[in-house]
Amino acid sequence: MAIAYLSETEDANEAKRLVEAEGRRCHLIEGDLSDANFCRFCIDETVDNLGGINVLINNAGTQWVSEDLTELPDEQWRRMFEVNMHSQFYLAKAALPHLSEGDSIINNASINAYVGPEILVDYSATKGAIISFTRSLSNQVVGRGIRVNAVAPGPVWTPLQPATLGAHDSQWLEGFGEDTPMGRAGQPSELGPVFVFLASQDASFISGQTIHPNGGTIING
Repeated sequence: MAIAYLSETEDANEAKRLVEAEGRRCHLIEGDLSDANFCRFCIDETVDNLGGINVLINNAGTQWVSEDLTELPDEQWRRMFEVNMHSQFYLAKAALPHLSEGDSIINNASINAYVGPEILVDYSATKGAIISFTRSLSNQVVGRGIRVNAVAPGPVWTPLQPATLGAHDSQWLEGFGEDTPMGRAGQPSELGPVFVFLASQDASFISGQTIHPNGGTIING
């Protein structure tokens, strides 16, 4: 396994420790996935160190609150797409020559692509782009036996929430996720099995689809 991370060295090392405790190899790569050259380096580094690639999971993402489109900085809009969307394009483009029949790409989207919260217009736009990217790329490569799917989580307790929503207004974290039918936010451990399933041959007849671990919210997407 190779893990690309921005600057969270402590978290990355802990992830590596957990992977290696299961008897598997883990190669860490530090850098900014919004940069095309770094994305290409990540793929080359992975192939060189691990001998190839079978599954690409695109998970890089950021979000920032903006309650008024007329006050949303142009640079924030560009940065949102660079991190959330462009990174997926760069990595998939670089990885595809190394993928073959039975391999897969899994893109992390969001429930916000469907519900469009008013305070996250730019973030929601990137997640909508990811859904369309997933569908079109699946149609392009499924004939080669390569599957492309997306995961669109609902509210989940990750460090992103207090760092963005909480940083804007700590009250926004009060009752976070309680509006889901299950009445709570999810945990990252509840999403992991979804990615494992889509990466496995148990999902061999699934491509171009989006799985919705979101606490029971019906979004018809």
